Amino acid sequence: MPKQASPAPRREKPSASGLSHGGNDLPSVVVESYNLELRDQNGFIGDRASRSAFNAKLDDWRSRLRKVGTDPLGDAASEDLSKKQLDALMKGDDATAAALVHGAIEDFAQELAKVIRRFIRTNGWKNVERIAAGGGFKESQIGELAIARADVLLKAEGMAIDVQPIHHHPDEAGLIGSAHLLPAWMLAGHDALLAVDIGGSNIRVGVIELNLKKHPDLSRATVWKSDLWRHAEDDPSRTATLKTMVDMLETLIAKAEKAGLALAPIIGIGCPGIIKADGSIDRGGQNLPGGNWESQNFNLPQALKAAIPSIGGHETCTVMHNDAVVQGLAEVPFMQDVKHWAVVTIGTGLGNASFRNRSD
Repeated sequence: MPKQASPAPRREKPSASGLSHGGNDLPSVVVESYNLELRDQNGFIGDRASRSAFNAKLDDWRSRLRKVGTDPLGDAASEDLSKKQLDALMKGDDATAAALVHGAIEDFAQELAKVIRRFIRTNGWKNVERIAAGGGFKESQIGELAIARADVLLKAEGMAIDVQPIHHHPDEAGLIGSAHLLPAWMLAGHDALLAVDIGGSNIRVGVIELNLKKHPDLSRATVWKSDLWRHAEDDPSRTATLKTMVDMLETLIAKAEKAGLALAPIIGIGCPGIIKADGSIDRGGQNLPGGNWESQNFNLPQALKAAIPSIGGHETCTVMHNDAVVQGLAEVPFMQDVKHWAVVTIGTGLGNASFRNRSD
């Protein structure tokens, strides 16, 4: 039977709540820029500071050693070496292997510093005083050393910018940041919030315990429970991805209700790409599972709201922003001593966003 095309979704304006997807004016900050797509003759500049770029640096050192002797890392492909394995090599007894990994870290840090210098030349980054570095690469000794080395390199050039790891585990930051998309009145009276963090390899869904009574700035917001789906292993269709996401959310809703948590009737979503005000993806969603997330016939926030029309007896509200923006927003409570700040997320690619703290 031929497949019928779905009708194009209605292009929504911001709701009566005042929320819009991908917004610049957020309760605590103004998003000055995100998802910078700077290019040179070799392609996207940000690609030079991704996890695959680190693997390429490691490969380069290994191939040089093979020309004159033995590769101390053996036969395993660089992309198959986990962060834990590389961290172990750094601490192990084989000084040559540790030195090789150090060489890759140094080269990667040089590239990260170059990328940051280029970002600083853009209007959205020119006033940045501090950069939080997140993404999966950060959660390792090799990642933390690369971040610290990039910080040293920039300071040695006279740049008064701090580059430091994000405070939360990157997986948790990608969920916790959703709470900062919402005005305080929408969270008042609630214990927790549902959040979704969508990536090119994984989807994580969680319940964020807000802890607002003692810490209204969300500085003690934590992930109460979460579930991870490594969708890259399954290669699902877009429809199957949506269904699994809904199932994960419904499971967590049931657990939260059983535990007596008062869930806000809101789903916060972090997703790669340029996010339009109606929740559609303008560009940058090419690596999402099943493909075609940028289609005019698909709108994720609308689809989730249709599948989960109410939470706790109240109409569901959805709000979506770029995943690097959301991860960066988890840093809001820790960036109150600066005016302009930014985030880079080192993972499959290099996510980025810059912010200005609101003074009103």
